[in-house]
Amino acid sequence: MTEKELKKLSRADLLEMLISQSEELQQTRQKLAEAEAALQKREIALGEAGSIAEAAIQINGVFEAAQAASQQYLENIRQMQQRQEAVSAQLERESRQLADRRIAEMEKKCEAMETEAKIASAEMVKKAKAESQAYWDEVSARLEAFYQEHAGLRELLLGGASGRV
Repeated sequence: MTEKELKKLSRADLLEMLISQSEELQQTRQKLAEAEAALQKREIALGEAGSIAEAAIQINGVFEAAQAASQQYLENIRQMQQRQEAVSAQLERESRQLADRRIAEMEKKCEAMETEAKIASAEMVKKAKAESQAYWDEVSARLEAFYQEHAGLRELLLGGASGRV
């Protein structure tokens, strides 16, 4: 509206226009406040996104450090396992050597004991044969003596037995 048109308007019309402009101004201010609030939220979101990105980078660093630590731990475990296997293999070799020596010693002892047992057995058999021969000789001598002493009785017995038949 031009200045001439404004001068032609009545006070009521001017007041209505003023009220209308005032309401429009109020709505514009409200929209501006909403827009500023939305802008503030976006700025906060962007700030937080930056913080989140920084946090993600920091977390990645933590994860990388954790990965490196776990790899080092696994390598240490492998090295310890290899050392333990080497120690176990050495102990096994030593144990086998000791067992082989003891088996050889026991075999020698067993052979010696077997030889001693055979010798003792042969001596016992020889002694038993000698004792049994001596006993047999004694019994034979006694029987012969008994037979000689009782020769007359034998003749009596033989003679009496043949007379009955």
